[in-house]
Amino acid sequence: MVSSIVLEPRPDVHDLRGHADRRGLTGGVRCRAVELRQLRYFVAVAEELHFGRAAERVHIAAPSLSQQIKALEASVGVPLFVRDRRHVELTSAGRMLLPDAREILALAANAQRRLAGTAGALRLGYVSWLPDELVASVRSDLQVDEWVMPSHMQIARVLDGTLDAAIAWAVADARLHLQLLWAEPLDAVVPIRVKEDAIAARLLRVLVDADETSWKTWNAFARDLAGSNGARIVEIDDGGIAGPGYHRHCRRLSVPVLQGPKRDPAPLPAGLRIRPVVDPTPLWSWSLVTRADDDRPAVLALREQADMLTRAAGLHVLPNPDCWVPADDPHRETVAALSVA
Repeated sequence: MVSSIVLEPRPDVHDLRGHADRRGLTGGVRCRAVELRQLRYFVAVAEELHFGRAAERVHIAAPSLSQQIKALEASVGVPLFVRDRRHVELTSAGRMLLPDAREILALAANAQRRLAGTAGALRLGYVSWLPDELVASVRSDLQVDEWVMPSHMQIARVLDGTLDAAIAWAVADARLHLQLLWAEPLDAVVPIRVKEDAIAARLLRVLVDADETSWKTWNAFARDLAGSNGARIVEIDDGGIAGPGYHRHCRRLSVPVLQGPKRDPAPLPAGLRIRPVVDPTPLWSWSLVTRADDDRPAVLALREQADMLTRAAGLHVLPNPDCWVPADDPHRETVAALSVA
């Protein structure tokens, strides 16, 4: 398989130099051979915005990753990141390159899959919910990816071919096959002094974190919920959407706070309890995400098995007919039909 791309200024070749010129990246990009692994490293750093985490993700040492990024920048002739000891961000050139890099990696992965046929294990990523029954029931080899990342990052990995499937929250995309697994009702964490058996959505506080890299999907969901149902947004910047930080915010606010879908194995602290949300009940739609053009027998079998298990477990049964999903939820019509069934 081809492992590098030679970037030459030929108008009939769909290459990185052509992308750069058309997008206004630079008028004089210096072009040498760019290896696919360098593009993978670039995408990892662009998504993590942290060299340490990106290095762990691609299984190389952080200094080696930094050297590879510098080599890529030398190849294209422009800086792709602004970085210091505490901060990493994409330059305008880096932002322009990112979709092209993902496209090139996806094309390379598609070519590799076609050459390999159906051999090899399917790579499944997830965010915070992974049904054990699905993993146990799939007849073909299934490798659960160890990197638990936000929905938008896992979906990007499906598109670039580093994952075959993911369980995530997704928006409609013609490149993706999205299969509803579970419309999960979200609860609220309330002070123990609250006596109501259920909490109206308009009385909620909903946390939104400043870190869009980690919480982009949740932030969009939270803002849509607040705008649609009267809940109030609380801006935070400490990652406290989940885990102990979330519980600290619940204690500090001392009012009902919407609980996200991210699992926390730690017990609920004393003085707090969980109550369902009503009028309406917010639903978080978990999808099995695969590429729309992936028709390998193993992928088709995974989709079929997921559908069977979802229905057998009753995950399509809604807690009550008064439910809410965001306007851009691709399963909105399906959920609406379930609500009146």
